[in-house]
Amino acid sequence: MTGASAASGPSLYPAGAIVVIGASAGGLAPLQEVIASLPVSCLASIFVVSHIGNHKSLLPELLSAVHPATFAKSGEAIESGHIYVAPSDHHMVLTPGFVHLNREPKMHHTRPAVDPLFISASEAYGSRVIGIVLSGGGSDGAAGLQAIKRGGGLTFVQSPEEAEIGGMPCCAVAAGHLTGVLRVAEIAQRLNRLCN
Repeated sequence: MTGASAASGPSLYPAGAIVVIGASAGGLAPLQEVIASLPVSCLASIFVVSHIGNHKSLLPELLSAVHPATFAKSGEAIESGHIYVAPSDHHMVLTPGFVHLNREPKMHHTRPAVDPLFISASEAYGSRVIGIVLSGGGSDGAAGLQAIKRGGGLTFVQSPEEAEIGGMPCCAVAAGHLTGVLRVAEIAQRLNRLCN
């Protein structure tokens, strides 16, 4: 398949950035603020992992004010301007053009976990990836942000001083190699500019 014909398939080559966001305890309000910052014209594909375990979640409904948000379905094609949320008790990973779900062993004592999404996004999309870690406990997301940075992507972490629960941000900062450690409002502004 030639580059021109491959590019004509939007499901395989979604336009815009690939934005991956990880959050846990205390992360809902920051997550909503970041998502609300996205312009209506944003072509980014957004993927969200929150540590919901096997509990029921209303997260897609809470995030769907600007762009459509749904629980990811395994094997579905990635669309530009859509928000995909990892469903309960499933890791969410990406391959070029597609979302996949699995029930592989828990990471950081949780499923879904942030690192599988971040690492797979970096492997599939390299420098197109923007990774964001928000409030939460534990170290999930730190290794994933390192992978994104190594792949040429951008990495942002909510300031630990601002986060309600600083574990995930602190571990990400300690791991290093970040584009920025910012307040949520600043992350939202930066993402808005990048998506424009």
